[in-house]
Amino acid sequence: MHKLKLVIIILVIFSTEGLPQFQLQEAFPNLVFTLPVDLQPANDGTDRIFVVEQTGIIKVFQNSSSVSSAKVFLDITDRVSQTSTEMGLLGLAFHPDYKDNGYFYVNYTTASPMMTRISRFKVSSTNPDSADKNSEMIILTQDQPFDNHKGGQTKFGPDGYLYLGLGDGGSEGDPNNNGQNKSTLLGKILRIDVNSTQGSLNYGIPPDNPFIGNTQGYREEIYAYGLRNPWRFSFDFTTGWLWCGDVGQDAWEEIDIITNGGNYGWRCYEGLHPYNTTGCSGSGYISPIYNYGHSSGNCCIIGGFVYRGQNVPELVGKYIFADYCSKNFWSMQYDGRNQPIVDTLLKSPYGQPFAFGVDKNNELYICASDGKIYRFKPTTNSVNSAGVNALNFDIAQNYPNPFNPSTSINISIPVESRVHVQIIDTMGREIADLLNENKSKGNYELKWVASKFPSGIYFVRLAAKALNSGNVFTKTIKIVLMK
Repeated sequence: MHKLKLVIIILVIFSTEGLPQFQLQEAFPNLVFTLPVDLQPANDGTDRIFVVEQTGIIKVFQNSSSVSSAKVFLDITDRVSQTSTEMGLLGLAFHPDYKDNGYFYVNYTTASPMMTRISRFKVSSTNPDSADKNSEMIILTQDQPFDNHKGGQTKFGPDGYLYLGLGDGGSEGDPNNNGQNKSTLLGKILRIDVNSTQGSLNYGIPPDNPFIGNTQGYREEIYAYGLRNPWRFSFDFTTGWLWCGDVGQDAWEEIDIITNGGNYGWRCYEGLHPYNTTGCSGSGYISPIYNYGHSSGNCCIIGGFVYRGQNVPELVGKYIFADYCSKNFWSMQYDGRNQPIVDTLLKSPYGQPFAFGVDKNNELYICASDGKIYRFKPTTNSVNSAGVNALNFDIAQNYPNPFNPSTSINISIPVESRVHVQIIDTMGREIADLLNENKSKGNYELKWVASKFPSGIYFVRLAAKALNSGNVFTKTIKIVLMK
C-alpha cells in the first residue's frame, strides 16, 4: 500500500469562524492595474512599489495611499505571450545588490515556441523609474508542452540565490509525470546562482543543490520536486523557511515547507491523498503541513507570506494565504513542532486574489482581479469618535534598542483608561504582560527584563480603552534583544 511519508505532525486545528476585526481596504485608491500578479519593493533605500501586470508591463509608484499615478518601468508586451490565463509576465525579483548593479529578473512565457523564459534586465542609467528593455539577457529557458501550470514565482532567498517556481507543464493530471521526473525542470522549484556562470550556462549551480554532480542525468538546478503548480512561494526571513502554496488538481490544495532535495509527492499524491500512484515508490514523499478541500467554493490556493509588519500585530508570525475562487483569507500559526492552527480571517468582498506582496516594511498587500491592490486595514490605531484625541495616546520607542537584558518603554495616557501592555514574539505569541490595569491620565515608564528570553525581534503592544467612552487605541513597536 502506498503511503505518504509523514515527516511532521499534520493534525490541524481549524476555525471556520471569521474574525471581524480584520478588513481589507484599498491601499492605493487612485490606481488601477491590468491583471496585477506580483508586487515587489526594490529594497534600494527608496519607498517604491513595483506591480507586475500579466500582459507584460511592470509599473512603479511611490508607496503612498495618496499616489495618483504609476509610471511604466518596463514594457515587454512585444515578447510576452499571454494566450491563456496562466501565461504571461508572471514574476519579478530585484537583485539583492540592485541599488548598486541595477539588475532585476523576470519570469515570462513566449509563443512559437511556447516556453518559460527567465531574463535579467537593467535599470536605466539616467532614470530610476525606467528600465532599459534592450538590456535583456536570457538566463534560462524551458520548453512548455501545454498552456497551463507555469508557476511563475521568482524570488531571491536569504542565501542570495535565485529561486524559481515552474509548474508541471500543464494539461491535466501531469500526463508526462514531470513532477517526479528529475531530468526536467518542470514541476520543480529551482535554485541558481546568478552571480556566476558554469560552462555554457548564464548562471552557476549552488554547491549544495541536491543533484549537483549526479551521473543519472538529473537537472542540477533542481532544489525541490514533486510539485504541480507552485504559483506563489515566499521566504520568512526570520525563520528562513520557504513557504509554498501548491495549486491542486480537482480536490485538494496544499501548503508546503520546502526543503533542499524534498519530494512533495505530485502526481502520486494530491495534498495528503493518493492521486495516480502508478510507478510511485510509496516512500520518501514529504507531506504538506496543511491541505484543504474544494468545498465552500474553494478551488485554487494563493500562497502568501508570514506577516512581519507592524500595522496588524495580531497577525505577526502567522502565514497568511487565500483561495482564488472562494476569496477566503486564512492565517496559519505553525512552529514546526505543534499542529498548525488555521483561522478564517475574512471573505473578501472585492476581486479574486491573484497574489500577495510586501513592501520594504514587510506590510502585506493583495493583488486582485479587479485591478486593485488591497491591504489589511491597520489595527494599531483605532478611530476615536467620542472626543478622546487618539494621538495623545502613545508608546515611545524603547531605550536602549537593541538592548540586553533590560529596556525601558514609555507610554502616554490622556484620560483614565484600562491599559494593557504586552510583549509579543515573532510567532505572534503573547509572552509577557508589562501592565494590565486601570491607569489615570499621565506618562508611565515600564521596564522589561528579558534575561530568560533568546536574542531576536519582539513587539511591544499597547492597547488602551478609555473608561469614559469605551474607545480603544492600540499601537505596536518593534524592539530588538541582542545578547
